[in-house]
Amino acid sequence: MPHVIIKMFAGRSSADKQAITQAVSDALQSTGIAEDSISVAIEDVKPADWTEKVYRPDILSAGDTLFKHPNY
Repeated sequence: MPHVIIKMFAGRSSADKQAITQAVSDALQSTGIAEDSISVAIEDVKPADWTEKVYRPDILSAGDTLFKHPNY
């Protein structure tokens, strides 16, 4: 562990997703987490579905588990 799930607008290339995955993994490793315990998933979300599938359930309802808030 940890397992990180990234939800973002659809349309990023596989290379972009690999770069994001590496950056997240590097950040976690910099805090002392072993690389072999990290997993990262990226879920594509259509922009039209963002509010219903991500914003309301994962951001608006997150409470004190959300450590970085969006500005929208």
